[in-house]
Amino acid sequence: MKFVAFALAATILATAPATAALPVGAKAPDFTTRAALGGKQFNFALKAALRKGPVVLYFFPAAFTKGCTIEAHEFALAASEFEKNGATLIGLSADPIDKLADFSKVECREAFPVGVAQPATVAGYDVHIAKGKTMTNRTSYVIAPDGKIIFVHSEMSPAGHVTGTMDAVKAWRAKRRG
Repeated sequence: MKFVAFALAATILATAPATAALPVGAKAPDFTTRAALGGKQFNFALKAALRKGPVVLYFFPAAFTKGCTIEAHEFALAASEFEKNGATLIGLSADPIDKLADFSKVECREAFPVGVAQPATVAGYDVHIAKGKTMTNRTSYVIAPDGKIIFVHSEMSPAGHVTGTMDAVKAWRAKRRG
């Protein structure tokens, strides 16, 4: 009986659209967090990353789960293209940093960092998977260097997150070249 209830809840979460309270044009909340790249931990600060160019910030529910692994592989394959277009890529989850360090080596293929989505960051970006829970939904943002959100994709399926953020970064870059 518990398995049936769990399976039903998992199905609902997997098919329900995520919601993002932060629309295009909103100011992205600043944050600093512990992150890992290739298993090596470091401090990541949004403000410092924005000085280099746009930031692709994607939230994911849990490391080493099917959808999050698929999404990490897709972002890893695109990481060099994001970099070529001047964007910093980072994924955030409410998982502990040690788990994320392992995830960064294996599933992120050492191509980009993942960090801890602290409760204040989860609340600030309104990416709770359910109110009162720290676990995040699957939402991707592109944040321009001025701190404004220029793209949002909020859907529990990993499909569309990489292509949408890449298109937004390329459009931002093309406007700058004008």
